Amino acid sequence: MKIDYKNYSHISFDLWLTLIKSNPEFKKKRNLLFRDFFEANCPIEKVNEVVRYYDVLCNNINEKTGLNLSTYEIYYLILNALEVDLHANGAERLGEFYQETEHLFFEYKPDLIFPDIKLQFEKMVAEGKSINILSNTGFIKGKSLRKLLSHYELTDSISFQVYSDEVGFSKPNNEIFQLVFDQVNNSKKVQKNEILHIGDNSIADYNGAINFGFEAHLLKI
Repeated sequence: MKIDYKNYSHISFDLWLTLIKSNPEFKKKRNLLFRDFFEANCPIEKVNEVVRYYDVLCNNINEKTGLNLSTYEIYYLILNALEVDLHANGAERLGEFYQETEHLFFEYKPDLIFPDIKLQFEKMVAEGKSINILSNTGFIKGKSLRKLLSHYELTDSISFQVYSDEVGFSKPNNEIFQLVFDQVNNSKKVQKNEILHIGDNSIADYNGAINFGFEAHLLKI
């Protein structure tokens, strides 16, 4: 990762397609699990199509509203489209499905985009910089992503993590960037332009950070 961060006091990182990328096997296994767990009477191709449609739609809605559709709300939209009985699948049932999904998530873990990111983070911290994660979520909740970053031994270098499902706001909403700014200022006093946000999404990451007053870097892998 070749980014000039020397002039910044704090660096904020997006997660998906910035630091990690999905294992393609995970989505295949998850969609099969979705069909079988909820006994959807349709071919897997239909499940793949519906899941992809609502994945993109809900992400777009979150970006447009700046709010957060929960994982379970996304599940219900998919189940309805697959003509599965919603009344037979309450929150407890969805929770059971999420636990199985999380198990698959760690069996087919996302890959680090930069294999040496642990060393890069440690170098930043040694130079007096602080780091946070700021990520919109969808099918995978923040609690699972925290476990993933712990698995990759990154958490010791990260001051805090902010996930849209935990705070109710999504990038590019100013509110979620305000949470980052407030959190940084709990430990050291900085100006907005001393914070650099790095991400791959021009709307959520770049425009969101710039509009709030942070500096931003649009990462292109």
